[in-house]
Amino acid sequence: MRFNYKFGGSTSVVSNANSLGMSFAPDVNRSPTFFVGKLHRKLAFREAISALHDVVVSDMRFVPRDKTAYKEWAAQQEAIWLSEFMADQQIDDGKERIAKVKTELASLYRDQDRVMKPFYEARQRYYKYLYERDRDAWFVLDPVITVHPDEVFFECFSQDESSYGKLSANYNVFKHISEFACGTTNIDYSSALYNEFQKIRDYKETDFKIDPSGFDVQTTDEDAYKEVKIDLPDSWVRGFLQVSSAMTLPATTLELHPMDVYGICSLLRRFKEKTGPRSIRFQLTPGKPIKLVFDPWGKELVCSRSVYEGTAAREIRIWGRRRLLILERLIPVSRRFTVHLLGSGLPSFYVADLGDMSFTLGLSGWSANDWSRLGNFDLMAPRADVPPATAQLIFETLKQNWYEKPEALAKRMGLDTKVVLGALGAYTQAGRAIFDLQQGVYRVRELTQAPLPMAQLRFDNPREATAHQLFDDKAVQVTATAESEGVRLMGAVKTESRTYNPSLVIDADERQVKGSCDCGFYQQNKLHKGPCEHMLALRIAYRNQLT
Repeated sequence: MRFNYKFGGSTSVVSNANSLGMSFAPDVNRSPTFFVGKLHRKLAFREAISALHDVVVSDMRFVPRDKTAYKEWAAQQEAIWLSEFMADQQIDDGKERIAKVKTELASLYRDQDRVMKPFYEARQRYYKYLYERDRDAWFVLDPVITVHPDEVFFECFSQDESSYGKLSANYNVFKHISEFACGTTNIDYSSALYNEFQKIRDYKETDFKIDPSGFDVQTTDEDAYKEVKIDLPDSWVRGFLQVSSAMTLPATTLELHPMDVYGICSLLRRFKEKTGPRSIRFQLTPGKPIKLVFDPWGKELVCSRSVYEGTAAREIRIWGRRRLLILERLIPVSRRFTVHLLGSGLPSFYVADLGDMSFTLGLSGWSANDWSRLGNFDLMAPRADVPPATAQLIFETLKQNWYEKPEALAKRMGLDTKVVLGALGAYTQAGRAIFDLQQGVYRVRELTQAPLPMAQLRFDNPREATAHQLFDDKAVQVTATAESEGVRLMGAVKTESRTYNPSLVIDADERQVKGSCDCGFYQQNKLHKGPCEHMLALRIAYRNQLT
């Protein structure tokens, strides 16, 4: 998917003994978005923005060992091994000839190394230069930055697209804010900026600027702009949409003391697993300290400072735990960590409370499971059928304040909360809004300038299309029963091969919180890859009963 960026200059950093100035160049193709102020909470911001960088460069994918050098050596040795074998079968004069050839080969190999050495050294210097001076050639997916009336927040994805990071900073983090304009923009975020962030000190004045001057330059001065055309993978965009949808799902919430998070990181640093399962089991008992069990060692970590305040005992298992080391830099500056667990093998979110800032780390079910390819959490989000005109009105009303709780927005507009949640859920899945876990509000966040091609992005599998087809073929029977958790749907879905018997539970906010089916897809994946087409068909049929 091709995106066109046009920056009014480049990100610049000016540093001296007394001050540090950082100026981000925004994308001038988008609506004017800028912010100018001075940092107040300098050290906490430095650690948080550095942790965001750790998310950007994180890549937990398996990289096989490079055997190129070994294969070249083996090819050279093959002739020698063959000659040595033949020498054992030949007379003495044959051995002398073979020894002479080996000497000549050794001389040729030395000459080859001498001739090629400058090339190898130059190539290594070039790669090192790219990594140190132009890391954008290595990491091209820059963070997205959004300015709101109450805060500025950055969002980014890891290289393997399994980790999501969001840093929110309210205006108490800054002082002497001179001007700002709300909106979302792509910024020219050069790699050298990370090294400059490390120079932030309490005794230095630090200027923070998303440069507004880029919007005042005359359009005739085209040379002043830097145009960048980036071919972003569909998975990167779809991953952002899936993260936003997963944030709205019900989860088990608990709080961890920073020292307990330190205990987790310390244990992961001290031990290296060689076999599976590589997981952490959260053993939660109401009113008792949270206990973590690390497999495959079976080591237990009792979080004595963190008591589980839930109402029911449960055990939740997560994988891809080494990604939690991203939180290490935040431990000294955090007040507490709030953990949101969607379920065993499902995504989890870790929100670090930094006072006037918050850092959200979103992890997919496991490291090899990126956000876009396997987890279709938009299928479990609220799916109320809201007329387009009503949905547009709800979104435009949200844009008046830029952020708002869905209940307050529904009351202000005189609408049912379910209708508001359905509309905001659709805009979240379209990349135009995001749910804030820390404050429980929906925020306007236009991921791209132009509307996203949802037919291309939203459905990475045909399950929902199949569900609609089953409903159109009148192959679905559904029965609804009220329960304490919400509404339980049970029924039968008839296909050409057999009849399936799915069931699911929808809570008061129209979110699917449970589900089961006797089809092969569910038996193999449970809800780790979202609901099957039979559950979706059941939900569509129930929704049409209500209308």
